[in-house]
Amino acid sequence: MNEKEQQILDFIKENPYISQSELAESLNISRSTVAGYISSLSKNGYISGRAYILPKQDPILCVGAANIDRKLHADDRLDEGTSNPVKTEQTGGGVARNIAENLARLEMSVSLLAAIGEDHEGMWLLDRLKPLVDTTPSIIIPTCRTGTYTAVLDKEGEMKIALSDMGINDILDVEIIESRWRYFTSASMVVLDTNFPNVILTRVIEKCKQFNTPLSITTVSTSKIKRLPDQLLGVSFLIANKDEASLLSGVKLTSEGDYFKACEMILAKGVQRVVITRGENGLVFATQDGEAGAIMPPYVHVVDVTGAGDALAAGIIYAHQKGMHIEDACKIGMICASVTLTSKETVHPQLNPKRLQQAFKEYF
Repeated sequence: MNEKEQQILDFIKENPYISQSELAESLNISRSTVAGYISSLSKNGYISGRAYILPKQDPILCVGAANIDRKLHADDRLDEGTSNPVKTEQTGGGVARNIAENLARLEMSVSLLAAIGEDHEGMWLLDRLKPLVDTTPSIIIPTCRTGTYTAVLDKEGEMKIALSDMGINDILDVEIIESRWRYFTSASMVVLDTNFPNVILTRVIEKCKQFNTPLSITTVSTSKIKRLPDQLLGVSFLIANKDEASLLSGVKLTSEGDYFKACEMILAKGVQRVVITRGENGLVFATQDGEAGAIMPPYVHVVDVTGAGDALAAGIIYAHQKGMHIEDACKIGMICASVTLTSKETVHPQLNPKRLQQAFKEYF
């Protein structure tokens, strides 16, 4: 958006019924020039409707991966170099998709922008998600297979190895995001995972900052965190695990103090709030306002760890959108993760605000 377009948008915000002639007079340019700017703003989703109606700031837009999760549960101890008996389950997966479903089950308005193949798996994913989430922004790519994530879990439910086939995300370019920018401008918050190429992540961060759209980033892996740009100015939340935070901050995490040092280094990149997860040791958080703390998780019987990190991120975002303080938001996230750990599903099908409230009172 150039300077004149921004000025026009500012006038429209003040008076959605302002005429093109009035805009031309106010900006000292011709009416035809105004018409050109209006056309560009409409095309890119900044305005819509006959009265230059601004898009409603409502849903949370989750941007990133949607794929098939296949979980292989070992019947006994896993031995290398030989066949191991397992039980196989299939669920919807992908960080952005998982967060979107969690938020929807917490009764938030959510939309999803993901790349999905025009195949059986892709249609299966969409059919399961459509009753909960607006999938209109998502991209159907006929020439690609829907992404898959295969995790091997030991008999205690801990992941031993995971295999990811996410090539469909790597073919996306900036133009695809630009063509869907209207969904970003109508979002109350954007939640971005790191599955898309670097150029897309950088553009989303830049544009969300430009338009003051709250942006939360949830990392995916140590390999994909390298896709983030060095500068993260304007990012509202960054949520990462121990290894990802270590790589992003350049700090080796061996002591409690190291975690807070890592938070400081990430905050220095421009992030407003940092959360570093530590598995059974809970999490640490820090903010630009100087707030910091550590929270231990409640004890639960672990059935399956898959999806717990995504549930935690969704819980934090949900609580933040409800106006909660960072510490309480992290506690809500911890509860969501704990509930998810008790289910074989990547997203607990019974997660809802009432259950969340009950668990919060029980554990905290």
